[in-house]
Amino acid sequence: MQEFKNFINGEYVGSSEDRRFENRCPVDNSLIGYVHEAGQREVDAAVKAAKAALKGPWGQFTQAQRIALLNRVADRINECFEEFLEAECRDTGKPRSLASHIDIPRGAANFKAFSETLNNQSTEGFRLDTPDGRGAINVGQRTPKGVIAVVCPWNLPLLLMTWKVGPALACGNTVVVKPSEDTPATTTLLGEVMNECGVPAGVFNVVHGFGPNSAGEFLTTHPLVDAITFTGETRTGEIIMQAASVGLRNISLECGGKNAAIVFADCDLEKAVEGTMRSAFVNCGQVCLGTERVYVERPLFERFLARMKEEVARLKPGRPEDAQANFGPLVSHQHRDKVLSYYELARQEGAKVEIGGGVPDMGEALSGGAWIEPTIWTGLADDARVVREEIFGPCCHLRPFDSEEEVIALANDTPYGLAASVWTENGSRALRVAEQIEAGTVWINSWFLRDLRAAFGGMKHSGIGREGGVHGLEFYTELKNICIKL
Repeated sequence: MQEFKNFINGEYVGSSEDRRFENRCPVDNSLIGYVHEAGQREVDAAVKAAKAALKGPWGQFTQAQRIALLNRVADRINECFEEFLEAECRDTGKPRSLASHIDIPRGAANFKAFSETLNNQSTEGFRLDTPDGRGAINVGQRTPKGVIAVVCPWNLPLLLMTWKVGPALACGNTVVVKPSEDTPATTTLLGEVMNECGVPAGVFNVVHGFGPNSAGEFLTTHPLVDAITFTGETRTGEIIMQAASVGLRNISLECGGKNAAIVFADCDLEKAVEGTMRSAFVNCGQVCLGTERVYVERPLFERFLARMKEEVARLKPGRPEDAQANFGPLVSHQHRDKVLSYYELARQEGAKVEIGGGVPDMGEALSGGAWIEPTIWTGLADDARVVREEIFGPCCHLRPFDSEEEVIALANDTPYGLAASVWTENGSRALRVAEQIEAGTVWINSWFLRDLRAAFGGMKHSGIGREGGVHGLEFYTELKNICIKL
């Protein structure tokens, strides 16, 4: 039985009020351990430790020293690969084959990628003429923003946490991380790595808990927090944005999505099927970039639907360590209840359930897990709630379309604007359609192909700001102008 304590000022700290909650494995609902919930006392201590660390040894580190230290952190995560992998799979239930290729390697790589970006990023400089003829020089200087509150989701716990912590620390900030209450393990484990690598106390802190009247609220409303970065659903993002308005603190929000896949009749069918299978069902559909709306040009519609059903039928649910398994459970019973409510709503709204739509029989040993069937619907109206609301499960609705203009309008008919994918062998059409899609990322003949140097973020209700490459550095630093009179 494990205990997941808060990590504050370089030490693991329990709940001062002895408030704990269960951490259960979604594979079979077995008890992994207990998580110490941070109250106001723990959050205040974590934020004050982070604030003090800005003036301590960490504040004296050169950029080269910070980068070298973060490279050691990345290397140490890889040295502890199996430990991180085991912890991530217990918390999420995802197949080891997935987590070992994406979650853990990318989680480590984030520290190096953003350090390299910072190392190669220049600031601006301008020569200014003055009346006395001597002139002046304006020089840009980037300085750390301060204490960054990092509020993380549960679908890619390590990867999306280090996606924020990596650039924040590379820029010289300190962080207080609030991982999801459903997936505390790898964030807690990272505290050990930070200590082993010599990261000064107070630079990296972790507080566990929930949102309202718990660690999430206490952290995002704390007056000593200088900026807040959040990945999660839109309603929570709105609440955090309201909290950030007090004190005019910076925010970076990556929120929900109801993303479209657009499949033209001239696509490479097998490539489009393979890509859409991933975008709809990888990680049991728990991916903010997933395509829950799939639009297929009418001449291809029946063939594409048939191929998708064949591939869905081949998905094999199972334990993370099962080498043949490629489909895990949802993260929790609470989330499964939500997704199943949409499965029922789809029937009420008139959907034809092409495949799935319920809970699989996983046998007695796994009967307590949060298992669910991958599901495809057809026949829903464009204004159906299942078509318009983010479900965040292994499901998609297929709808035929007849023209380029029609499908662009359909894809953009959503309050969200995170991502889309376009499948066609016509290069001119691909670019023409991509330019008209209202989304922060548009993939052509691919999905989830990420260059960490490129901008990432959403439009409309999908978020505010951009992460990745130099765009992340913009959020994690203040740009100061120094004017030198010659």
